[in-house]
Amino acid sequence: MRVLVTAPRFGATVAVLLEAPVILTASWYAARGCVAAFAVPPRAAARLAMGAFAFGLTMLAELALAVLLFGRTVPEHFAAYRTVAGDVGLAAQVVFAVLPYAQARRRDIR
Repeated sequence: MRVLVTAPRFGATVAVLLEAPVILTASWYAARGCVAAFAVPPRAAARLAMGAFAFGLTMLAELALAVLLFGRTVPEHFAAYRTVAGDVGLAAQVVFAVLPYAQARRRDIR
């Protein structure tokens, strides 16, 4: 939706800024479900490992889509991270990776 609808109308940066909170909210609930389904303990190492694995899979999927679906080369894909939209998107991916850990910390605080 971002690439086909929002970005052409408002630009890549605005599109990513609009998309990131929606995706991160959905990711919060998905992470919570995955933590429960895979019985990931609340230890920091386990939660950070889960987030790192999810981050790696997401980055690989993003690269595959860029190359196979959008016809970009690998260097073109990585060059996109040197834009404001790319920076915002990458920052959102890092936040996504930390969500399982943040949920464990949130539970400890209660």
